Amino acid sequence: MSSFTKREQIVILIIVVLMVFITILKFDKKDNVISLSEEKTVDEADEKEYEIEDDITKDQEESIMIHISGEVYKPGVYEMQKGDRVKDAVDKADGLKKDADIDKINLAKKLEDEEKIYIPAIGEEIENYSEDQTNGEKNDKIDINNADKEELMTLNGIGEVLADRIIEYRENNKFKTIEDLKNVSGIGDKKFESVKEYIIVK
Repeated sequence: MSSFTKREQIVILIIVVLMVFITILKFDKKDNVISLSEEKTVDEADEKEYEIEDDITKDQEESIMIHISGEVYKPGVYEMQKGDRVKDAVDKADGLKKDADIDKINLAKKLEDEEKIYIPAIGEEIENYSEDQTNGEKNDKIDINNADKEELMTLNGIGEVLADRIIEYRENNKFKTIEDLKNVSGIGDKKFESVKEYIIVK
């Protein structure tokens, strides 16, 4: 039986130690990869949860409640979305009855939270109708801080170019008063006078 020299024994011992060390390193690296993978999975799950919560919050903020009654098939309280119009509320209530007087309602008007909409019948006399109409006109004024391009273009003398300039201006400087509209290039005193009765700032 041959025996190893002292030198050979030392070499063998070094090799064994190195093999053990390499094996430990491999397992440690594998554990780190698994740990990083688990952390990434947890982070992705958290991000998705936050995204869902943000979407729910956004939906809640954009929802409004209105009450519609009168000549519609299903009067009642409905949840609508911000930006919806009277026509959308009418559709939600299953449409107008044949006796509805559509000349007395503005189907294009934007809805507001807690708004009450009454659809009169043809020939129906509404108490304080003229006063209601006046108040309705005030509510129908266009908010130049929030109106979209199509709404702005309904104003007298405001075409596509000026509507774009108004939107571009308010992205950097919110209108504080309706007079600020004159700061928009192309809108002078004369044009402002023609639209000032139909605009508001909110």
